[in-house]
Amino acid sequence: MRRLLLLLLIPFQLLAQNTIGLPDAINYDKQEYNAGLQNWDIKQDKNGILYVANNEGLLTFDGQYWNLFPLPNKTIVRSIEIGPDNKIYVGGQDELGYFSPTDNGRLSYHSLTPLINEQNKSFGDVWDIVRINQNIFFRTPTKIFKLINGKIATYKATSEWTFMGASRNVLYAHDFKSGLIKFENDSWVAILRQEELPKNDPVTSIIPIRDKQSIITTLKNGLFILSDEGLIKVKTSNQRLFENERIYAATSINNDWLALATSNGGVFIIDWKGNIIQRFSKVEGLQNNNVLSIFLDQQKNLWLGLDNGIDFIAYDSPIKQINPILQDGSGYAALLFDNQLFLGTSIGLYSVALKDSKDLSFSKGDFRVVENSKGQTWGLSRINKDLLLGHHEGAFLIKNNKTVQISDFRGYWNFLPLSGTFGKAQMVAGTYDGLVLFDNINEKFVPAQKIPAFTESSRFIALDNDGFLWVSHPYHGVYRISQSDPAKFSINTYTQKNGLPSNVNNHVYKIKNEVLVATENGVYTYNKVKNSFEASAYYQKLLGNKSLRYLKEDGNGNIWFIREKTLGVIDFTAEKPKIIYLPELNNKMLSGFEFIYPINQNNIFIGGEKGFFNVNFEKYKQTIPKLKVQVRTVRINNQTDSLLFGGFYNTLQKDQIIPEISNNWKTIQIEFSSPLFGFQTNIEYSYRLKEFDKTWSEWTKRTEKEYTNLPAGDYTFEVKARNNLGNESEVSSYSFKVLPPWYQTTIAKIFYLCLIVGSIIGLYKWQERKLQLQQEKHEKEQSKLSYIHELELSRTEGELALLRNEKLEVEINLMNSELASSAMHLVKKAELLTKTKEELNKVIKVIDHPQAISELKKMMRTYNEDDKMDQEWKNFTKHFDKVHSDFLNIIKERHPTITSNELKLCAYLRMNLSTKEIAQFANISVRGVEIGRYRLRKKLQIPTETNLFDYLIGIG
Repeated sequence: MRRLLLLLLIPFQLLAQNTIGLPDAINYDKQEYNAGLQNWDIKQDKNGILYVANNEGLLTFDGQYWNLFPLPNKTIVRSIEIGPDNKIYVGGQDELGYFSPTDNGRLSYHSLTPLINEQNKSFGDVWDIVRINQNIFFRTPTKIFKLINGKIATYKATSEWTFMGASRNVLYAHDFKSGLIKFENDSWVAILRQEELPKNDPVTSIIPIRDKQSIITTLKNGLFILSDEGLIKVKTSNQRLFENERIYAATSINNDWLALATSNGGVFIIDWKGNIIQRFSKVEGLQNNNVLSIFLDQQKNLWLGLDNGIDFIAYDSPIKQINPILQDGSGYAALLFDNQLFLGTSIGLYSVALKDSKDLSFSKGDFRVVENSKGQTWGLSRINKDLLLGHHEGAFLIKNNKTVQISDFRGYWNFLPLSGTFGKAQMVAGTYDGLVLFDNINEKFVPAQKIPAFTESSRFIALDNDGFLWVSHPYHGVYRISQSDPAKFSINTYTQKNGLPSNVNNHVYKIKNEVLVATENGVYTYNKVKNSFEASAYYQKLLGNKSLRYLKEDGNGNIWFIREKTLGVIDFTAEKPKIIYLPELNNKMLSGFEFIYPINQNNIFIGGEKGFFNVNFEKYKQTIPKLKVQVRTVRINNQTDSLLFGGFYNTLQKDQIIPEISNNWKTIQIEFSSPLFGFQTNIEYSYRLKEFDKTWSEWTKRTEKEYTNLPAGDYTFEVKARNNLGNESEVSSYSFKVLPPWYQTTIAKIFYLCLIVGSIIGLYKWQERKLQLQQEKHEKEQSKLSYIHELELSRTEGELALLRNEKLEVEINLMNSELASSAMHLVKKAELLTKTKEELNKVIKVIDHPQAISELKKMMRTYNEDDKMDQEWKNFTKHFDKVHSDFLNIIKERHPTITSNELKLCAYLRMNLSTKEIAQFANISVRGVEIGRYRLRKKLQIPTETNLFDYLIGIG
């Protein structure tokens, strides 16, 4: 199928012979940019951000991240234009408007359709948008709208508007009836009648060229030149090709070249005369040949909006890929010989005749296979006037694009001329199995002999100034070979014992007339005096002590090297040697079989995994666009994401309000990028969070950074970019503020201050109260002690009083006892006297002795004497009042009418004597006592419910 495709393409390839070198192409499919298939227009803003009109909306790309912004009505975006205010004007179906950044950098859509009159609002797709000065023009099939100062004017088509574009700041439009017209003084002026244009063929672009002329492209009729004399069709042998492929869009490349985007044949780079410079199609790496839009960005890269996908061509890149065959084949050897470029690959040797070109990659031609060279080619060498090929099948001489075998010894790596150091031999060749010497007989190289006793594979050989031949085997060591006489060879082996850092991975080269060994620990040099190897101080200072695999000196004395899978060069053209890396070729070279062939500073050929690369080193050093870096998005997240900054700049952030982030958000993620699309592999980034990081980060390829659980405060994130030449960009920054948690807010701090002041006051009051309480406690304790002391005193006094009371009680009891005894004595005495009187009366009655009766009567008179009894009562009352606190005196004062007998009765009752005892004591009957009690109660006016004894005991 592929061969059939190639056969079909042959007629056009013959007409459109391509350059041998093509820039790298990168394919972006819909899965990568995550939007619709078709891409209708492409523009770039002043910050370098790319905008693509896509079937599903507006696509943006910053070199790292794609983003999609749909229109409100979800229609296809057909056209884009960047306004003077950096607004992104877009057109869809019955919809036109612009995207503009908000203060937080998010793109927000603003519709302009409300400005259009109601009768003109149905206008279909907006196919072109053109900016002329401050005016923005929108083309639809039936109407052209002009936006100026917030108002829209409408220009209706006579037939159908098929094109609108600008050339030299003049707006042109094409109408199928009116022809080609231009906008001048707010009106449309005819330039070409439709009769002067191809019938029913729309204009697709108008591009200014020299001498005030313009190239006009049409869809089906190719190219025309528009001048003051009118419209002239470009006379070129490629006109039929252009007509067949259909030119859908075009753009200017430089003052002499333009690029044609076609519907069927991809992209053609042509000059203004119609000569094809280059072609890019599916064969050259595009995703498909149907190109809907084409755009040249600020770095002169070509962007292609395809019918299915987006392609990027690093058109101005100083690195071009040269693949002599359509099939995959690795590049092993290259040589410029007799104005022909020979390229040896894994499947054969190819050649192409070169034309004069400073950069050989721009030479046009087709590679041809060298006859009888199929198979693995290893090396190409020019010895004297001969071109020699080292091949898996032997050694060959190349003549007239054919191979002539000069040795059938299997497996030749390379060839090296000799200068009489090995007898008559003129050349030595490295093979799979040692070294072979060649003589030159009749101007023909003839194998002479194989160096005996040496069977190592000799892919790396070098001849020093002393005539010693050095050979290295990556896994066995380094060898020095010399010849003392025609039959004797001397072979010395150098390993780790002889100063090399290891027995493996040693590669010998001749650089600046000195044999060097590229090792795992940098560059080593041979010390003749010590007959051993040692690290080269000079190269160690330049290249360090890291592993090296390959060294090659160019014509300007620069040293190219390969470290692991990274290509670099020590540039000696400046005042001081400078290391320059070419990261574009990282991982693209053939590991283990690296190859560099420097022709001059414009043509450095490098073997690749697929074909070859040509580096225009002089241009590489000069093609240094101004580095830019931008903060693209800032997101905060906890359990969900929230976009804090959208990456689109309206004004500088210092003119905006610094966003505040709640402390609840745990992580802040910052993405950044540099919109240098052709140099992404060269760019590294360094960043810091000024108030958080003490130093800048290490240079890295990372384009995002996260910070977690930042403390409250004001922060500024800074990022800068650096290219492989060591140039740095200006610093881009983004500031934000992390709010404190609620317990660290100003209100909380005021609360804390109040709380602290309140606590201090409270503490003071508490201390004051505590002191007061302590004082009160002290006073209480003192009072208690005083009270206890008083109690002690009181207790002592009480005890003394108790003792006194007990003494008094004893005395009272004694007195009461004495009173009672006295009262009993009186009672007994009264009873005795009564009984005695009764007995005496009985005796008087029974006796008749008068004298005796007289004496007895005299005795009875003595018993009846009351004075003595009254004296006894007085003594009793005296003792009674002493014991009972003047009871008798008190009761006499209260009751003056009381009689002596009643007073006596009160005394007896106070003494709690029984009725019988009172009757005996008073010498009356019990009945008399009760009557006396009754009368006493009545006289004392004692209530019936009150006990007489209780009343009397309460007196005193």
